[in-house]
Amino acid sequence: MQKKHIHLIGIGGISMSGIAEILLKHGYRVSGSDLKDSHLLERLRAKGAEISIGHAADNVQGADLVVVSNAIPDKNPELRYARERDIPVLKRAEMIARFMKNKKGIAISGTHGKTTTTSMIATILKKGGLDPTILVGGELDIIGGNAYFGKGEYLITEADESDGSFLYYNPRIVVVTNIELDHHDYYDSTDKLLNTFKRFIKNIPEDGRAILNAEDNTLINLVNKDDPRVFTYGLNKGSLRATKIKLLPFGSYYTLLYNNRELGEVNLQVPGKHNISNSLAAIAVAMFAGLSYTNIKEALEEYTGAHRRFEKKGLIGNILIVDDYAHHPTEIKATLKAARNTGYERLITVFQPHRFTRTKFLLKEFSESFDLVDHLIITDIYGAGENPIPGVKAEKLARMIARKDRIKVDFIAELEDIVTYLEKIIKPKDLVLTLGAGDVYRVGELLFERMKKHREMA
Repeated sequence: MQKKHIHLIGIGGISMSGIAEILLKHGYRVSGSDLKDSHLLERLRAKGAEISIGHAADNVQGADLVVVSNAIPDKNPELRYARERDIPVLKRAEMIARFMKNKKGIAISGTHGKTTTTSMIATILKKGGLDPTILVGGELDIIGGNAYFGKGEYLITEADESDGSFLYYNPRIVVVTNIELDHHDYYDSTDKLLNTFKRFIKNIPEDGRAILNAEDNTLINLVNKDDPRVFTYGLNKGSLRATKIKLLPFGSYYTLLYNNRELGEVNLQVPGKHNISNSLAAIAVAMFAGLSYTNIKEALEEYTGAHRRFEKKGLIGNILIVDDYAHHPTEIKATLKAARNTGYERLITVFQPHRFTRTKFLLKEFSESFDLVDHLIITDIYGAGENPIPGVKAEKLARMIARKDRIKVDFIAELEDIVTYLEKIIKPKDLVLTLGAGDVYRVGELLFERMKKHREMA
């Protein structure tokens, strides 16, 4: 019998490539297209996917089903071809919802912290022997990528709120880390955002759980606190809390409290209070999945982070290069606090704004996010498929920050020019931090390679 053929438009995205991997494991014939090649696509090719670089109607021929990324516009030739020929088309989230039908879904949402929290949960449940299926918005060493097809009863996935499509999910357990207006291209008001999250939380069944950050008042006000399905966590509030916190340069210690009873000490290998909060959400999920505190602690203490989440890119002498995906003012501030605690003398940050809409609506907030930096370099906006907006430019943000006269600010449009500039200004005991959800990580990688080469030649 011929295998069903599923075609993915935008297959190179972090979530779409994970879906493709799970489909391949299910035995489907998988094809897909994207505008650029990548290591994710190389991995899919090696597993049997048929990959096209560039979008063309011919790529869809013979497909029984099409899955489309939410970054793909309606005028895309492959999408138009599928619709004109009545080939069924599913959104990314609809496909994940199909995976979830035969599993106990664990869906992690929130404006910030989704990938780290999902990665922590995946690590604990996998090391705890539950063999979950995993879809994560980053790459995780324990699963060798961004997706894993497990034989256990749980499916763990990020639940992206950006276009409201997480409402397709029907999870057993939901986690919401926080709520903040971010995706202005979809949410034209805070009310629309809050109503969408409220519906998402209500999707859980009678025997389900909503694990919520007690310190986010906006979030807590959405639910009935007396609902037995609601479970809260937080550093200072909630049923699960962290106390006796000691922040380390690249991690932390804290004592775990459950209903005011000490369970023991946890030693995290990732820095910052925001990651302590993320770990509490992960612990709560693992508890409801039936794992013991001992198993949870052992697995969590082995977690060293997902790629692009305060990821060490290289150490040359005593100059450290780190990359982080932070692309929203709240995330940037949390990451910079963690960076400041590492003990390096000077913090040099390269920031690449992500999306024209986000830059437009949060320009003031971005301008107030870099006070902890010694030297800031801002580069061009990474559009992520958006069309430029007149007057929305990264140079404007650089000028706004420079006017405050608190830190040194440069605008450099090209990433390779930033690398050349950094080579001239960095000195011992500097921490170079690249920030953004686009391709700014390339700066750190190129800088490390050049510095290593210079060192070898010296």
